[in-house]
Amino acid sequence: MSLVRTLFLFLALGICVDGFAEGSLSADGSLSAPGVVSLTHGVDESAGGGPAYIIGTDNATYYLEKEGGGLSSIVDNDGVDWLGFHNEPGSGWKGEYRGFPNAVHRQDGNYFHAMNAGTDPSSSVVDIEAKDHVRITFTSDNKQWEAQWDFYPQRCDFTMTKVSEGYKYWVQYEGVPGGEMDQTDFWLSSKDTQKRQIGDHFIGDLPAPEWIAFGDIKSKRMLYVLHHQDDEHPDDYVSRPYMTVFAFGRREKGKFLETPQAFSIGFVESTDHTVLSDSISKILD
Repeated sequence: MSLVRTLFLFLALGICVDGFAEGSLSADGSLSAPGVVSLTHGVDESAGGGPAYIIGTDNATYYLEKEGGGLSSIVDNDGVDWLGFHNEPGSGWKGEYRGFPNAVHRQDGNYFHAMNAGTDPSSSVVDIEAKDHVRITFTSDNKQWEAQWDFYPQRCDFTMTKVSEGYKYWVQYEGVPGGEMDQTDFWLSSKDTQKRQIGDHFIGDLPAPEWIAFGDIKSKRMLYVLHHQDDEHPDDYVSRPYMTVFAFGRREKGKFLETPQAFSIGFVESTDHTVLSDSISKILD
C-alpha cells in the first residue's frame, strides 16, 4: 500500500458529518478543506506505477492515468479503492480489465482506459485548475476521439466530446465494490427500489435518470454511475468472478453510443435508495 493510501486509512476516518465529507487527503498527505478540489501529479502504485493525475475531492481521490486517459483508482475516505486496476499482462478480471470508463474498445483504436497492453495512448492538457473545479481534456493519438474530465467536490464527470466518425463506444464501471468483489456486495438502480445481490444480472435499458450504484455490506457508502442523457440503448450489468461489468450502451460485445454524451461517477454516503436517488438526481438539476 502506498504512503498516500496508508494515510487515507489512518487519517481520513471520522471526517464525515451528516453524510457529507468535510475534507479529503491530497497526494502529499495533507487534509484539504471541504469544497476544494486539488490536483497533483504522481503515480498510481497499486495500478503498476503508471504516471497519473491525482485529484482530491471531498469524498474521493481519483487517479487518472496520464497515458491511457482512464481512471485506474477511485479511493474513498476510508482508503478503499473501488476500481482495483492493475496493468499486469494476463491478469484479466483480476486487474488489467478494470477501470472507468473503458470507453473505446476496438473501434478505431482502444482509448480512455488505464494503460494496459491493449490500450492506445492519448495526450492531455489541464484546461481548468480552480479551487472547486479541475478539467482535463484527453485527445487520442489518432486525433479522432476526445474526452473531457471534470472534477468537482462531490463527483467526477466524464464527457465524450468527439466521436470518431462511423464508430461507437460504451461507458463502463469495471471494478470492485468495497475493495473486493464478493458475496457481500450488492447494487441498486433507477429501475426500482429493490436491493439486488452482486451476482444478479440486469439486461435492459435503465429508466431516466439512468443510474446504478454498487455497495458492500461493510461500507456505509455506495459508488454510483450516471448517464446524463436518457436513451433506449442497453445498460447491461453482468458479474464476473473478480469484478463488475456494468456499461451504458453495451449488449455483450456490441457498442451503441455514437454521439457526444456525459456521465458521472462518485460516492453517496448512504445505502438508502431514496437518498441515493435524490442525490444523483440533483446532479442533473
